[in-house]
Amino acid sequence: MYENILRHPGPTPIPKRLELAMCKHIISHRTPEFVELYQETVNLVNPIFGTEQEILFLPSGGTAALEAAAVNTVSAGDNVVVITVGAFGDYFVSICEQHKFQVHKLEKAWGEACTAQELREFLQHAPKIKAVFMTYNETSTGILNPIEELAKVVREETDALVIVDGVSCIGGVAAKMDEWGIDILVTGSQKALMLPPGLSLVAVSKRAWQVIEANHTQTYYLNLLSYKSWAEKGMTPNTPAITLLYGLNEVCKLIAEEGGIEQTAERHDVMKNMVRAAMNALNIELLTDDAYASPTITAIKAPQGIALGDFLAHLKSKYHLDFAGGLGPLQGEIFRFGHMGYCFPSDILQAVSLIEAALQDFNYDFTAGAGILAAQKVFLKSTK
Repeated sequence: MYENILRHPGPTPIPKRLELAMCKHIISHRTPEFVELYQETVNLVNPIFGTEQEILFLPSGGTAALEAAAVNTVSAGDNVVVITVGAFGDYFVSICEQHKFQVHKLEKAWGEACTAQELREFLQHAPKIKAVFMTYNETSTGILNPIEELAKVVREETDALVIVDGVSCIGGVAAKMDEWGIDILVTGSQKALMLPPGLSLVAVSKRAWQVIEANHTQTYYLNLLSYKSWAEKGMTPNTPAITLLYGLNEVCKLIAEEGGIEQTAERHDVMKNMVRAAMNALNIELLTDDAYASPTITAIKAPQGIALGDFLAHLKSKYHLDFAGGLGPLQGEIFRFGHMGYCFPSDILQAVSLIEAALQDFNYDFTAGAGILAAQKVFLKSTK
């Protein structure tokens, strides 16, 4: 049985080097060896977040980290703003409503980003807000929100915390948490960080810690003060995902070897442009415009005249190329091409070539090789 070529927006392919790192002999999380691993990994991962603050490791998926960010900073009845531009912005809405926050939703159409001016106008008509929740990279639509600009507006218009979901992009895009004024930034292991699911990372600003300390959250397992207290000893309050920490340590070294997060982000940007150029050359419509297009995932509409479900099933069964379909109102309308983490321009050329082969199987009208040539031009230009 052949393995499929996984081009989903998470989980993503795992490099062999990371698999080997995660096969190390297991250690106890209450030993000097673990403390050394923990402290070294924190120091290595800080530049990826763009912060000097302590980064906490939760043995959980990204959704738990989002909930931790919410329940540790906000109490029932507090006013919050949630910017939602797709399914994962709606996750934040659901979390906040579940905990009985007063949610003021700034909602954009799926496929659009939130602009700084839109947020400014919204905040000027909102009551006193305790936190603004926003999604850096919206996995359901392939939108990258202008987080630096949005965070600046929040600081100018309110005293609210800036809480950012970076689950599907940290490790693949620029992130300057301290410089941009982000108070809490979270991500998960199974996206651009190239690891299996099961580890989430939470970075917290000094200002956010002051709010957390005054909030007196009722949560136990997701109590960030507990994680902070144990982090000072180089440990976690509960049993951590030790093997994933081995892997994360190696991820950070891979990124450093590439030239740092700036070079890694540049590679992701090149791959984004390759995919977009290829689809344009094949006359396949993209969901988003270029201005806010994600470097880690591209949302692509069904090729004209082809049933998308049949096309994706054919790609997977004949060519072993596996894409994710659309979510919510975009189900059956788009497919999502993940190009994050362990993915390189050569992988984009491979995927475009197989897409072209499948298009020929469906008698789609196009010039054979047009998509590959367009993607090649983008790549070759980036290497000059």
